[in-house]
Amino acid sequence: MESNVLEVVNLSKIFKKDAAVDNISFSLRKGEIVGLTGPNGAGKTTTIKCILGLLRKTKGEILVDGFDSTLKKSKYKLAYIPETPDIYPMLTVWEHLKFMSLAYYIKDWESTAEQILKKFDLTDKKNELGKNLSKGMRQKVSICCALIHKPDVFLVDEPLIGLDPKAIRELKDAFKKLRDDGKSLLVSTHMLDSAEEFCDRIIVLKNGKLLAEGTIEELRSKVHGSENSSLEDLFLEVTQDEK
Repeated sequence: MESNVLEVVNLSKIFKKDAAVDNISFSLRKGEIVGLTGPNGAGKTTTIKCILGLLRKTKGEILVDGFDSTLKKSKYKLAYIPETPDIYPMLTVWEHLKFMSLAYYIKDWESTAEQILKKFDLTDKKNELGKNLSKGMRQKVSICCALIHKPDVFLVDEPLIGLDPKAIRELKDAFKKLRDDGKSLLVSTHMLDSAEEFCDRIIVLKNGKLLAEGTIEELRSKVHGSENSSLEDLFLEVTQDEK
């Protein structure tokens, strides 16, 4: 059986007396996209930031390829794509890739950069300044920059917000290309219709707790939904308040 590339075991994050994340466990396998969904305040972003080490977990264990996530070799296997793409307005697309290559001490990076730009249809934007790119293009540049150091796991926070339909389609295609290359993605999103199209599995959080996890078919079975139940239907069923 293939080992998991990311394991989150009994993770909790407590702010003062409030548990933003409450003893959750899940994993990612190689070459799959997992959607992290839930209402506002469910703990999605906190979970991602704990995995990255941007927040210190209260308790639990996070393993990347079997190694503790705090180790340097684990951090090299992770890539983060935030909701707002953090690129430099006065650097060209090519200069972004050069900057990341220098930051990671990567030699002979140019051919790899050319291949990455070609894969994501950005070759014609090579000399375009960051300030002139649309949000969708900036998201794709963020992915290209992350790919330079060859991570195994991408953590993506609300990537589809503010994108037009064409940009959403292009970004979903980009995620599928990463999956086809054996990369694993944990994608936090509220956009359930889109998540249903490109996610292999879904994790549902509410109030910091993991309520449900599985494929669309498995979730339908858990809530006794029909074969035509959408992810939105299942989400509302799983997250409804107890009477």
